[in-house]
Order: sequence, then structure tokens, then C-alpha cells
Amino acid sequence: MSDVKPVPDDYTAITPYLVAEDAPRLLDFLAEGFGAVERMRMPMPDGSIAHAEVEIGGAPVMLGSANAPDFPPLAAQIHLYVEDVDAVYAQAVSAGATPVAEPEDQFYGDRIARVLDTAGNHWSIATHIADVTEEEMAQAMEAMGEG
Repeated sequence: MSDVKPVPDDYTAITPYLVAEDAPRLLDFLAEGFGAVERMRMPMPDGSIAHAEVEIGGAPVMLGSANAPDFPPLAAQIHLYVEDVDAVYAQAVSAGATPVAEPEDQFYGDRIARVLDTAGNHWSIATHIADVTEEEMAQAMEAMGEG
């Protein structure tokens, strides 16, 4: 019997893998915009990235350069919980993100903002500000439909 863990330490069962035309630029953006800490980088001779890993808020994110027909650039949608959505939104925009939606309180208990990163990935940045019951959410959705 092997002692090798099926999910290595410091990883999660589901890990986003981003593929970008300019992966080095995306790595820089993730560090500046979201405080990502680089765990490893495998550069290719041409400057592209064969594989890299960062950690954002304790969660791993993998990425690489689009470098083959079967490995094209792909846009992803990622939801990121942070302590201060307003500050992280401003930081991401300052680092080069395209604003999509400014921070706004939502009926389901989160304050949310949205941006596009330098590779076209959609990021929902959120701070949980209230615990809302399913009944309260249903009432809020019903009220929205009446408005």
C-alpha cells in the first residue's frame, strides 16, 4: 500500500488552470492585482510558460502559455472571496484589470465587484457581509421580479 496522497499537500481537489497568450504578463497581474504568491514557474526558451503555480488566498491556481492547437487560450470565470472587496477591486484595476462592475451589495449577502484580467478571465471579487437565509433570498428575488 502506498503512502502517496491522491491529492498532494497544499493542493485542492479542484484547481483552476488558466491558459493565456501572455502567461508571464498574467503572472505579474495576479501578483499585483490579487496578491498572488508564486509557487513555481517553468519557463520555456522562448519566454513562454510551460507551467506555473501561484497561491491566492490560500488556494492554488495553475497556469501556462497557450502554445499548441490543443492548448489554446481559454477564458475562465473565477470567484474570489477577499477581506475588502473595494480595496482589492481598486488594486486589480490599478494592476491592469478592465472594470466590469464596481463593488455593490447583493441581496444574497455578498458585496461583489467584477473585472477582466489581462488574459480575459472574468473575476468576481467578493466580501461576505451578511448571512442571508434561503427564505430571505427567495423573498428578495421575488421582489426583484416585481420591480
